[in-house]
Amino acid sequence: MTDTDTNTETANPVAYPQDRTCPYHPPAGYDALRATRPLARVTLFDGRPAWLVTGHTTARRLLADQRLSTDRRRDGFPATSARLTAVQGRSPALLGVDDPEHRAQRKMVIPEFTLKRAAALRPRIQEIVDGRLDAMTAQGPPADLVPAFALPVPSMVICALLGVPYADHDFFEEQSRRLLRGPRPEDTREARDRLEAYLGELVDRKRRSPGEGLLDDLVRQQLAEGALDRDQLIAFAVILLVAGHETTANMISLGTFTLLRNPARLAELRADPALLPGAVEELMRMLSIADGLLRTAVEDIEVEGHTIRAGDGVVFSTSVINRDETVYPEPDVLDWHRPARHHVAFGFGIHQCLGQNLARAELEIALRSLFERLPGLRLAAPAEEIAFKPGDTIQGMLELPVAW
Repeated sequence: MTDTDTNTETANPVAYPQDRTCPYHPPAGYDALRATRPLARVTLFDGRPAWLVTGHTTARRLLADQRLSTDRRRDGFPATSARLTAVQGRSPALLGVDDPEHRAQRKMVIPEFTLKRAAALRPRIQEIVDGRLDAMTAQGPPADLVPAFALPVPSMVICALLGVPYADHDFFEEQSRRLLRGPRPEDTREARDRLEAYLGELVDRKRRSPGEGLLDDLVRQQLAEGALDRDQLIAFAVILLVAGHETTANMISLGTFTLLRNPARLAELRADPALLPGAVEELMRMLSIADGLLRTAVEDIEVEGHTIRAGDGVVFSTSVINRDETVYPEPDVLDWHRPARHHVAFGFGIHQCLGQNLARAELEIALRSLFERLPGLRLAAPAEEIAFKPGDTIQGMLELPVAW
């Protein structure tokens, strides 16, 4: 095959991204992509072509290939929405830089995100989860689980870890929402500016009077020693704060919805809580909320009989990759008895999600506590009427009305 093979590049390539019709399944429009693994040509929102990686083995190989860059400032870097183009000149720390800069940045913060550190945080996470459930049950049903539980739990956890005042959560949660969902490009730019201004003031306060938290440690060490300047530290703070609560909040809400829509699986989980770690892995595989990892090629890459040319945009559809039936038999079925740990919901390679250990701990504690405390938990509206997020952002529930 060649890079113009009709199986991957047709007169009418599939549009990417598309909205899901079910919040926990890939868009029906991606079915053709599943049939042409491991690589396809797609058309992005602005009409530009890009390579879409859809095969599991190929994805893991390419995500570890440093000939693919995450620097959004490079020519040819793909964008999946007009919002992304609005801030494309400002590549985020960690996610938007390549080695050796990426390696140096990751080294500064990785001690706070180890498995050991996540284990040490479990008692605090449990306290936060219990507190939110106490408040929700005191108010009584019905409740919207997103603002009552799914969003505040990871917001409180990341604030405690970073040293960000949770009292400001309304502000930074709203700016995070606008940054990721707009709806207008100017909303995205303004939200980024406001987050940077807020976190810049916070960094300045911490320089005068450091407290307890990861940002305080970075101020005392990396900023004071010149390893980071103020702007770089602010960029660090933005990505850690936004990614640290948005992704887990969406997993809690969408994971809850998915379990409620699969009552036999939920009953099994309630009967044997030891299944929960495997259930969390399977939910992350199946839900693939961060769908659309972006790269651009800096050199020609020969892969699976095709040539990705230098300057080509490359997109990894995690929702399609994690449904590769050669790796996961019956991939559309929720089954935590399968080994799912090698999914790519957290990415792969040097940019694999820094916070994955913390996310796993939060999800295990939140879901276990939620279903133990509320054994009668159920949807309080028809499932087909509950709003969820469009395909050009992190996937999850816009609302989740529940009763118990």
